[in-house]
This record gives sequence, structure tokens and C-alpha cells, in this order.
Amino acid sequence: MNVNDEDDQLTTVSLSDEGEELEATFVPGAGMLCCSLRYRGEELLAQNDGVDAYARRGKTMGIPLLYPWANRLAAFDYSIAGKTVQVPHDPTRIAVDDSGLPIHGVIGGRLAWELIDPPVPDPTRGSNPRALAARLNWSEEQPELFEVFPFEHDLLYEARLIGGRLEIEVTVHASGEDVVPVAFGFHPYLAPGGERERWQIELPAMRHLALDPNQIPIGPDEQPIAPQRFELSEQEFDDGFDSVTDSASFAVTAGERRIELELTDGYPCAQLYAPLDGHFICFEPMTAPANALRSGDGLRLLAPGERYRAGFSLGVLDLVT
Repeated sequence: MNVNDEDDQLTTVSLSDEGEELEATFVPGAGMLCCSLRYRGEELLAQNDGVDAYARRGKTMGIPLLYPWANRLAAFDYSIAGKTVQVPHDPTRIAVDDSGLPIHGVIGGRLAWELIDPPVPDPTRGSNPRALAARLNWSEEQPELFEVFPFEHDLLYEARLIGGRLEIEVTVHASGEDVVPVAFGFHPYLAPGGERERWQIELPAMRHLALDPNQIPIGPDEQPIAPQRFELSEQEFDDGFDSVTDSASFAVTAGERRIELELTDGYPCAQLYAPLDGHFICFEPMTAPANALRSGDGLRLLAPGERYRAGFSLGVLDLVT
């Protein structure tokens, strides 16, 4: 375990794979942010404004968990299962996009996860552990969270390095008497290096969503697209998709390095984000489309006692030319 002396909230935990080629670092006190993924010592995640800006202001970087919703809501209210919720206009809890809409759920620094049996380095290997697990209780005992999302449940976050891949799984357990909506996602900022214009992008079969001027889905705009591979060139994206199947994979190749994101289960939607002014690309696994808490489109509701598990993995490969 590594400690940031400036702020105990930003204490980090690092994992290493068996060959110590892949190392992942997490911040349990900042929403279980994966703040670093290094392959043979090289950083693969865009750092943007850094961990502190993410924890305090919701400025995303690394691989953040977006909870309890991914992407945007069309307004500061939603109604589900007989409850009408007013999302607080509180910049210390809820970040907003350029249009002033609430985005990416509760700011990571407000989501302090508890490590389960905190991992410790293995002295026989002289390296970091390979796996971790953390939990978060979401109930009336956490009033600042419950006001935003008043549905009692428990969360389990599991991460492991195995076979040269980082695997991340989240399980939602409707542990109380509430029906619990499932609308979370992740936002991996992949930074493979090299010239952005020459990156080779691979996308799976899925269906593109039409968006309004505020990037809110208004329905599918075409038939499902076939798997495709293309050079990024001068293109930019902030596009939503549904009809994504389990085991679907996304990839970016820069020179001789390929980074692949594979959806293992529970993520039927995705967002592709690649702005022209950013030296990164984001393949975002999502359990529901943007604005699902308001629209109800593609929204899964857990009955009391039910569980929902969603997982994805990231792998790195140096190609032989």
C-alpha cells in the first residue's frame, strides 16, 4: 500500500501481475478510481488534471467508476419506483457538463470505499498483491449519497491482474426493501502513445444512438453497425451505443502496442469519446444509456434481494512486426 502524505483520502493501493509487467493503482477513498495502469513501466491512462481534481471536482481521469449514473441526465430530477428525486445543485457532490447538466453521478471523493481484508505485498515475491476487493454501503446512514440516489443497496468492487489483463467487476445488491435502478458505468481514458491521427480503432457490432444537442439519447438512429476497424485520423467522437453484446471488444493500436477492452458481462451500452484536443480515447462500458434514470430506456430495476454484476477487462499486447 502506498500513502499520499498530502491527503489520507488519496491513499493508494497497487496491484502487480505475476510477471510484474502490468501494475494497477487504485484510490479507495476517491470512488475506487483506478488512477494508473502501467505496462513495463509506461503509463497507459491519461492523467488529465490529476487525482486531486477528480476527488474534489469530478474532473475525470484514469478509470473512474461513474456512480450511480454514467454520462448525463437531462435535468436535475428523475422519478423511479414511486420516488421523485431532486438532484442537489451542489458542486461538491455533483459535477456538471458544459451545458450545466449533472454528469457522471456523485463526485468520486464523496464515495469512500472500504477495503475488504486490505491486500498486502507478498514478501516471498517482493511485489504488490494481484487482487483487491472493496465495499460501499448506500443507505440512509449516508445522507449526502442517499439524497442523490435514495435506494438502499450494497456495492462490491473487485479488481485483479491475471493473464496480462486488468479485470474489474462491480456487483450491486439490493440489500434493503427498495427497488434499485442500475445505471452506472466506467470511463477508461486510454493513452496508447504515438500520433493520435494514426491510431487504429476497432469497434464491435452495436447500434448507434441519436443524440440531441445536449448529448442526450433520443432513440436509435440506424440499424446495428457491423464490427469495424479504421484509422482515427482527424475524427472526433462523443457517441452513444446500445445493443452491445457480452464478450464484445474494443481496441486501439498505436504503432506496435494494442490495448483491448473486453466486456465480460452486464454492459449492454457504451460510449465512444475521443475529442480532437485530447491525446486519449475512451471506450466506456455502461449498464444503461445516458439519461436512463429519467427516460427509463434500457434501465434495469433490481427487486429487493436481487444482485447485478457487470465486468470488463483491459489487456495490453506489444505486436511483433
